[in-house]
Amino acid sequence: MDFKKRIDELKDEMISSIQELVRIPSVLSDGCEQFPFGENIDKALRYTLSLCESLGFRTFYGNGYYGYAEIGQGDEMIGILGHLDVVPEGEIESWIYPPFDAVIDDGKIYGRGTQDDKAPTLAAIYAVKALMDLGFEFNKRVRFIFGTDEENLWRDMTKYLENEEIPSYGFTPDSTFPMINAEKGLLQVILRSNNSSEITFSGGTAFNSVPDKVTYSDVKIDELCKELDRLGFEYDSNKESVTVIGKASHAAKPEYGINAISRLLIALNNLGIKSNVVKFVAQVLKETYNGETIIPNCEDSASGKLTINVGKVNINKDMEEVGLDVRIPVTFDKKVIEDAIKEKASAYNLEYIEHDFLKSIYLPEDHVLIKTLKEVFERETGLDSTPLSSGGATYARAIDNCVAFGSVFPGKPKVEHQANEYIVIDDLIKASKIYASAIYELTKK
Repeated sequence: MDFKKRIDELKDEMISSIQELVRIPSVLSDGCEQFPFGENIDKALRYTLSLCESLGFRTFYGNGYYGYAEIGQGDEMIGILGHLDVVPEGEIESWIYPPFDAVIDDGKIYGRGTQDDKAPTLAAIYAVKALMDLGFEFNKRVRFIFGTDEENLWRDMTKYLENEEIPSYGFTPDSTFPMINAEKGLLQVILRSNNSSEITFSGGTAFNSVPDKVTYSDVKIDELCKELDRLGFEYDSNKESVTVIGKASHAAKPEYGINAISRLLIALNNLGIKSNVVKFVAQVLKETYNGETIIPNCEDSASGKLTINVGKVNINKDMEEVGLDVRIPVTFDKKVIEDAIKEKASAYNLEYIEHDFLKSIYLPEDHVLIKTLKEVFERETGLDSTPLSSGGATYARAIDNCVAFGSVFPGKPKVEHQANEYIVIDDLIKASKIYASAIYELTKK
């Protein structure tokens, strides 16, 4: 079955569909009964379902929370989970091309969602389309489940699991190859107190992003610039404000970024600014990413080290709070981490509030899903297929027996949540062929 040739023939159509989807700015906004996560996210969901219907899938719209597209027959179902919402674009000035224009340049499609997770999801859809076009008989059902709140609280998956059939096993094309069989626990926390500060300030757009820029426009501007110079922290300034410059990264890999909020709060603390949040970040978290001052040596062989990201901060006349994204190694108990953060926070009069929690996952290498995906990846690429661990939180956590499978190849940069996010077209086509092979093998077993 020459599905690779058919995918090559579908290439232009796939790219055009990806561009159309990326051009929908599906960032979370104020919702309503008709559009629970905002009109643009609903628009992206409806576009994807319409596309799938035109390709020959049976589709279902889940009241704005989720949708699915299905092909095949049988009692057993393979789930392929993708999300259509994206994180905010961040500083527009940092983008080479507008983040929702889906410009193609030098063999890449640029735009928010190209890597996370619109393009990989459509690559998997077109992989199945290629099999359909060649007359492959699916003796299991293949269901694409489209989420709309992955970058926030997963309320989409809550609704899906309440109302719909759960796949027997599956994958999400929302990480790296060869596959991720261990994902750390994800704990998002707000530390809050009544205002103890002389400043007003807010920064950061999401718990799960390392903030690359943050602007401060309150007291001691001149002194702040001198302190940033002394610390060697990059910034821009004028008479009214200072913008500390960091480097964006996903919170699952905060060591790849430079946290602009942390750097600003360290400098403000050194100037003697009174604030529980400023002191906690500057004195406890500092510029570390592995929570060494909270729980030393918190790591395991299956998934690596604990990470903590300062994602958001808000200090106003009534209260002050900081939002932390914590990725917990798979063998550690959440309560141990929780108690340690509470103890440190209480010393700074900060109340601990859990914002969200996703448990860790781990599938052993002898699981049939892992064995099949390993065989496919090795055969199609000739590369090592040893499963990886990740601090990322993908929809693999939403159902049992699910892993993240691609679409970023080994050695290639992960640019999700960053300015100038892109997908390499040749890599995307290669990934689509791997997905077709994997689905072919999984459905015939």
